[in-house]
Amino acid sequence: MIDYTLPVIDLHRHLDGNIRPATIWELAQQHNIPLPVDNLAQLADSVQIRDRTSDLLAFLKKLDYGVSVLADLDACYRIAYENVQDAKNESLDYVELRFSPYYMAHAHKLPVDAVVEAVINGVKDGQKEFGVKANLIGILSRTFGVDCCELELQALLAHKDHIVALDLAGDEAGYPAPLFSQHFNQAQRAGWAITVHAGEAAGSDSIWNAIRLLGASRIGHGVAAQNDDELLDYLAENQIGIESCPTSNYQTTTLVDTANHPMKSFFHRGIKVTLNTDDPGVSAIDLEHEYRVAYDVIGFTKEELATIQLNAVEQAFLSDDDKAKLKSKGVKK
Repeated sequence: MIDYTLPVIDLHRHLDGNIRPATIWELAQQHNIPLPVDNLAQLADSVQIRDRTSDLLAFLKKLDYGVSVLADLDACYRIAYENVQDAKNESLDYVELRFSPYYMAHAHKLPVDAVVEAVINGVKDGQKEFGVKANLIGILSRTFGVDCCELELQALLAHKDHIVALDLAGDEAGYPAPLFSQHFNQAQRAGWAITVHAGEAAGSDSIWNAIRLLGASRIGHGVAAQNDDELLDYLAENQIGIESCPTSNYQTTTLVDTANHPMKSFFHRGIKVTLNTDDPGVSAIDLEHEYRVAYDVIGFTKEELATIQLNAVEQAFLSDDDKAKLKSKGVKK
């Protein structure tokens, strides 16, 4: 249900949550890293979610398989490069790839700043090879705690001209936004935009904190906003977008029923909703799948989905000139 005559954009895609099962298998063989399966077919069943998990933290555990095989910087480069190739294969015009360098470095104790550099180089070379425009969003993985996030932030700031925004992801309930206000003050001083995972595993207060304490101009998931009329009005009036990821929300049990996903009510409240894949390698989906879910299950019309595609242009962390280029897109070949 994507209109390919309009810009095709994914704004909420985790680079480290989009590692191909075949790549995980090959890297494990290359580096003699044990996996709890005997072949690639079994691995796909282990690393991808076919229905749903028990909660957000169980979902995040699935990502651990991919990062467990990042044994050197070449592996980090490879998955970044392959993410851009995947975007090309999905006919995306623009993608924002977010990643947690500490999370990627953790299993094999890689230097975090070097992981950032490897990812930047992989995405840069992928853009040259495949012709897809991509930007990088750094993630602070709050699950590891405040001190590790500071280390992660400094590694990202060392390459600040190659990063467009900062995000906070991981255990939302266990590590709330107030713990990280100083980190995001630094990010804003560096000139970065801010997007924050909020309202996924905690309530609407988490979204308010993301905006007021961290400076978020976009909210990842934002499901809990449905319970706060004042917040809904605020998001609409201030054009703070919600990066909706319906399949992910079902798989993490953030929502029980995709047909009643609040993104439709968000849309009709005038909020700049976008449609995204989150962790497509784990969820075993692509962006076309999410648009079909939005049409077939949530009940958006084709005209509404076209508006959502254009919302993504407006909400993208791009210059006005780059947005204008996307909007002027002709019919895809």
